[in-house]
Amino acid sequence: MKARFARLLVALVLCSSMFLGLHQPTPAFAQSSAGAIPVPVFAYYYIWYDTGSWNRAKTDTPLLGAYSSDDAAVMLQHIRWAKEAGITGFIVSWKSTDALNRRLEQLAKLADQENFKLAVIYQGLDFDRNPLPVEKVSSDLAYFVDHFASMAAFDFFSKPLVIWSGTWRFSVQDIASVTQPLRSKILILASERNLDRYSELSPNVDGNAYYWSSVNPNTYPGYADKLVTMGEAVHASNGLWIAPAAPGFDARLVGGTTTVDRNNGDTFRTQINTALASAPDVLGIISWNEFSENSHIEPSKNFGSLYLDVLSQMEQLPAPTIGEFDSSSPTTVYPDPLSHSRTIAVAAMGILFIGSVVMIATRRK
Repeated sequence: MKARFARLLVALVLCSSMFLGLHQPTPAFAQSSAGAIPVPVFAYYYIWYDTGSWNRAKTDTPLLGAYSSDDAAVMLQHIRWAKEAGITGFIVSWKSTDALNRRLEQLAKLADQENFKLAVIYQGLDFDRNPLPVEKVSSDLAYFVDHFASMAAFDFFSKPLVIWSGTWRFSVQDIASVTQPLRSKILILASERNLDRYSELSPNVDGNAYYWSSVNPNTYPGYADKLVTMGEAVHASNGLWIAPAAPGFDARLVGGTTTVDRNNGDTFRTQINTALASAPDVLGIISWNEFSENSHIEPSKNFGSLYLDVLSQMEQLPAPTIGEFDSSSPTTVYPDPLSHSRTIAVAAMGILFIGSVVMIATRRK
């Protein structure tokens, strides 16, 4: 009888330990997660191209040729290539114009068809890098809410996600006037590059996305620490942190002076690992197709598919499932789905232990 009871006790302990995480079975998705990075991966995506765009300030061109961003077949190929490389979605550069609205709608429909996700980076600065009128920003974001936010492709976080590019050129009061009426409907992230400035804005936004395409890991010794510090500040305010990673940079043909050598993919690997060390909620790849600044990873004549190969071959962990995100509550972005089961298991083991002691004591008597 004692031996039979001991075997039962061991079996129950082993069963409970699976709930406690001491002996968890391999998740089903682990077998098919090759190339996955342990957080969602979004690539910044530009829909401003006409066929004539490729004749200006370009040192490389797409394998797909001198395409127009109106071409649905090109968009579809982009989505399929991105998915194959482990990219979750695109962060689409947008403000409300007839052409960009038409193209964003087409992209959103194709993304839904392919089970691919989208967010938006709202271009809050004009061509000369001056801030748009606050009334224009408010009107455009309201247009996004009314015309795009309900589309399935934007259903990834708890609410559709918009990054406001150029927030550093707007006053805190102006930003608050835009975001307060809209935050119940969409998530609005700042694009700050400075810790103190983000701290000022944090009550009025839902996090921060750092668009840092021109950093050189070899010449900026504080680069990794800066990303970590920014990530900690965003998480301290219960915000969403999107960390940047770029394969290289060269904007000399559009007036820039900084260049970052690609080093045959090593720069990209370094930047991805550095971004991941800042505990991001999303890895923001800069970029899918910014050919004027040469930060593109889209298959091209100069590089082929090298950078999609680098991305898909990065050291991987099983990808977590995005949970509800609410910037006003201190919950984690990735809740532990086993926490309730583990609590039950602990209680069951306690009851089992007490019961076994009582049974053994009774039999001895």
